[in-house]
Amino acid sequence: ATSGPEAIRICESHPDPIHLVVTDVIMPGMNGREVFQHLSTLRPGLRVLYMSGYTQSAIVHRGVLEPGTAFIQKPFTIPGLLDRIRETLDDSKH
Repeated sequence: ATSGPEAIRICESHPDPIHLVVTDVIMPGMNGREVFQHLSTLRPGLRVLYMSGYTQSAIVHRGVLEPGTAFIQKPFTIPGLLDRIRETLDDSKH
């Protein structure tokens, strides 16, 4: 998706289960947190992995994300992304 509203439209029309959303923290139309909050009401149990070019401490410090939220900083490698996805799906806190 190229924007938050487009991501919501895609997820709303997707007939199969969605287990994880990987979203940028800052996007056109609405931020990643707003997108996830909307989607999690439609799909209970949905997990999220946020990404950003900002550090996690900067994002948390600005109040955009809660401490302990699944996060990967850009740039990242494909193996690094796959590891964070697996960790996020396996995290028992969610």
